[in-house]
Amino acid sequence: MNPSPRHPFETLTPDLVMDALASVGLYCDGRLLALSSYENRVYQLVLEDGQKVVAKFYRPERWSDAQIQEEHAFALELMAAEIPMIGPLILQERTLHHFGGFSFSVSPQRGGRPPELDDDEVLEWIGRFLARIHTVGAVKPFISRPALNLHTFAQEPMEWLLEHDKVPLDVQSLWQKTCQDAIDSIAACAHFDRATDTFDSKTSTVKQIRLHGDCHPGNILWTPADAPSNAGPGPHFVDLDDARTGPAVQDFWMLLSGDRGQRTHQLSCLVDGYEQFRNFDRAELTLIEPLRTLRLIHYSAWLARRWDDPTFPINFPWFGSSDYWKGQVQMLQDQIEAMQEEPLMV
Repeated sequence: MNPSPRHPFETLTPDLVMDALASVGLYCDGRLLALSSYENRVYQLVLEDGQKVVAKFYRPERWSDAQIQEEHAFALELMAAEIPMIGPLILQERTLHHFGGFSFSVSPQRGGRPPELDDDEVLEWIGRFLARIHTVGAVKPFISRPALNLHTFAQEPMEWLLEHDKVPLDVQSLWQKTCQDAIDSIAACAHFDRATDTFDSKTSTVKQIRLHGDCHPGNILWTPADAPSNAGPGPHFVDLDDARTGPAVQDFWMLLSGDRGQRTHQLSCLVDGYEQFRNFDRAELTLIEPLRTLRLIHYSAWLARRWDDPTFPINFPWFGSSDYWKGQVQMLQDQIEAMQEEPLMV
């Protein structure tokens, strides 16, 4: 048998990383730290002058150069609006660079800790900045980056998993039926227009804007007011790698946790802060559970598509077993029930 081909990231050695930075005029002192990232490879490096930077090497063949450059342009727009987004540095008159078969960017290093989401003031603060991000995001659309919709996040992932035999035979029929039932429930309760790939509210089409897209607590760095930092206090948003077009509420729901009462209170705090700068369309609250269900289906396909990357079997050893897929069936059934409940109200 021929040996399996090496995954491209296996060729991304420390020497290649430092040579890549040298190619854009940044010379490292040899200190390199791999940061937590599954989709891409991200490293903190110390330059010869003591400055710390973060280099991000994009997963080959995931995004086109045009799509990455739209991500960078969005980050620069946000920074120009004095929104605390940590975006790429402009080096040699550009933000996207190529070396050794990889696309990469370099950003300043910023410290911080996860936000305390049980603190009302913190939630309101995040809400204010989400409103400012969305105000910029609504100015113009993405041209190259995809939209968050039923096809890209549910129908196509489901079909890919089945076509590539990723679901074990003993649970395949049940998972396929449950997944299709979940997709039909999304289309019904989110008033999803299958013909135009847009979400609708009960009265009008929900506005589609450029979003952060993956706004969970791990992508927000919180700097306390008394911390020594040149970044300023409060939230600092990172990682626009999943920036897409979609409804504003996509950047809210991943910040909610706990029982219904707790989630309602958290959402109220976020919206209170948000509406100091921008109106929030309450019709979008009906989309929270459909969006959560979309992410659940998409996540399974994301793991399966990355399984040739040695990092994934090491970090997700539980994925792919019959027990895993039976658990997915149960979660999808729970989501079908959740989508029948009254949406959160604020």
